[in-house]
Order: sequence, then structure tokens, then C-alpha cells
Amino acid sequence: MCSLFRTSSIGMGGQSFELAENPIFDGADRSFCFLLPETMPVDESLITPGKTVCVTGAGGYIASWIIKLLLERGYTVKGTVRNPDDPKNTHLRELEGAKERLILCKADLQDYDALKEAIDGCDGVFHTASPVTDDPEEMVEPAVNGAKFVINAAAETKVKRVVITSSIGAVYMDPNRDPEAVVDESCWSDLEFCKNTKNWYCYGKMVAEQAAWETAEEKGVDLVVLNPVLVLGPPLQPTINASLFHVLKYLTGSAKTYANLTQAYVDVRDVALAHVLVYEAPSASGRYLLAESALHRGEVVEILAKLFPEYPLPTKCKDEKNPRAKPYKFTNQKIKDLGLEFTSTKQSLYDTVKSLQEKGHLPPPPPPSTSQESSQNGIKIES
Repeated sequence: MCSLFRTSSIGMGGQSFELAENPIFDGADRSFCFLLPETMPVDESLITPGKTVCVTGAGGYIASWIIKLLLERGYTVKGTVRNPDDPKNTHLRELEGAKERLILCKADLQDYDALKEAIDGCDGVFHTASPVTDDPEEMVEPAVNGAKFVINAAAETKVKRVVITSSIGAVYMDPNRDPEAVVDESCWSDLEFCKNTKNWYCYGKMVAEQAAWETAEEKGVDLVVLNPVLVLGPPLQPTINASLFHVLKYLTGSAKTYANLTQAYVDVRDVALAHVLVYEAPSASGRYLLAESALHRGEVVEILAKLFPEYPLPTKCKDEKNPRAKPYKFTNQKIKDLGLEFTSTKQSLYDTVKSLQEKGHLPPPPPPSTSQESSQNGIKIES
């Protein structure tokens, strides 16, 4: 069931993976509590042919930014959520254009009929919803079924293009790959390796993507897939997900050391824009790797320490015996060819921390004795 929200304004104050702390790129959000406006039935006159799209998992980190961009471009958006009346979706209702063109639909990944109802009448679908867990029972089958259901529903309702958010976890996890080889869209993870190391998140993302490709070919659906690395950048939702905790743990002092690992990063705003670009570009096809840079964890901590020296950032590596891990090589040229210009990881880290401060997840820095601003590589920093 779908509802169009009428709202009033509400203010709101190469790479190595850790197997014990698997990289997770999006996640379910906890919620703050707000009073909810009433919901109203869908105004069918808002469903404009060619300008109406569906976004699954609408309240998520990446999906929220996709919806923001789509609304700014004049689309009507039907976003699927488990409960349209849940206060965790408040941030969506506050987006510009949401009052007129955002329709929240109650749908679960495992409910085909509900997904089909949400997708019906849409020109395109952005499938971002996915379990985020290393529990194989909760990750693998729901992710695969969700991907198949979306493709099948798109085929039945004559959707022109489906864009799916996959993951670097479906690309990189292969211990036999030459460390000097360039990772690109042709690369796939090793399923047996993921299975043997119990990395069920990456396993689930890979088999779900494979199922999507197979179903799309069978049903004749135009499918494009995006494979982002670890996503940073300011959240629109008021809650913390796993990728944001990747930064937060260093700032709060909960992480006393940093791991001898490298990680590739990309800004959430770039990920959202990439989704819209591949949807709108007739020439877009296949997979698109979304990565701006690969950094050692020590480099990340060093950047944060320079930008925010008032926080208790770790200064030692957990593994000081072995040489510093080297980042893997990758190419992001394919998405650049569609016009995407990446935000630097340094800027993304700065914007992430400022957003965490504004949302109350981090204490603000102490007031300076003298107020001044300096510019460091294009980033304004208060000292």
C-alpha cells in the first residue's frame, strides 16, 4: 500500500578485508522518535509517465541521497519501506519536493505482490534494499529473492530500466588475483573463498547480483549494476550505519589502534549521482565500479587527525610487525565517462565528521581562542 505524505516542517538538531569486521557499505537504520503527520491516499495525477521511478529501501543511506537527487530533477518517486508511518522516514518527508512527489509504499523484499504494486506505473527502478548482516540465513536467501522479485516485477510492469546497488564485495574478494592487476568491472569475487571465510555479506551480494543478471537476461529487462566501495559522506538519515561507524570509532576513542589494512572509499553523494547518471544515459550498460581512492587505515587516521585534532584518534597500528599493506589498483574510468567527477576522500571525511557533529553523534569541538579559517586542499577548516 502506498501513501503520499503531506508534511509540516520538522527541524532536526590493493585492499584487505578484516574477516572479523567485514566491510559493510550500507545498513539498516535505527530511528529517533518524532510525531507523524497524517498520511493520504496516492494522488494518481502525480504519476507522470517517464518521470516516475521506484526506489527500494528508501530510508537507507544511499537510497535517501538518490531520492533527494531524483526529486530535485523533477521525478515522482515511489519509495518502498517496511512501514511508511515509521518515524525513521522523517528525513525523507523533509526533502524538497517530497510533499508533492514522494510516495512511500509499504513493501518488504520477500513480498512479491507488494513490490510489484510499488513498481507498477514506474518507468524505472533503483533497487538499493538489501540485508546487511553476516548471518547467512538472514543475508543470502533474502538478498537473492529480493533481486529476483524486483527484476520479475519490472518485467511484468514493463519497466524500461532497473539499476541495482551491488557492492565491491561482489568484485574484489579473490585471494588468487595478481596484486598488481587492475580491478575493474570484469572482476568477480571468489564464492568459495567468501564461503570458507564465512564472509556472508560479500557472498550474499555476489550471488544476488548474479541472480539479477540471470533473471534480467531471461526476462529481457534492461539492467545496470553499480558496485560501490566503502561509502562515506554526510548522511541524510539521523542515524548511524556501519560505514559511518568506520569513521566514528576512531573519533570517539573506541578504537585504540588502527588495522594494517587498506580500504577504498567513495562519497555517498557521488554514489547517488552515479545511480541517476546510469539511469538517464541511454548508453549505460553492465557494471560500474564506484571508488575514489584507496587508503591505508593509517592514512585515514592521519587525515582525520589533521582536520580534527581535538578528538582522541589512535596513533598506533595494531600490526607493527609486518610491512604496511599496499592498496590495490582499480579503475573508475567507466563511470567517469558518463560525467561523474568524484569528491575527494579527504573532503568526504571532513563532511562526514561535520555532519556527525551536527546530528549529535559527536561532541562539537571546543571553541577556539581566536576565530580563524584556513583552507587546506580546498577544505575549509575551523581552527
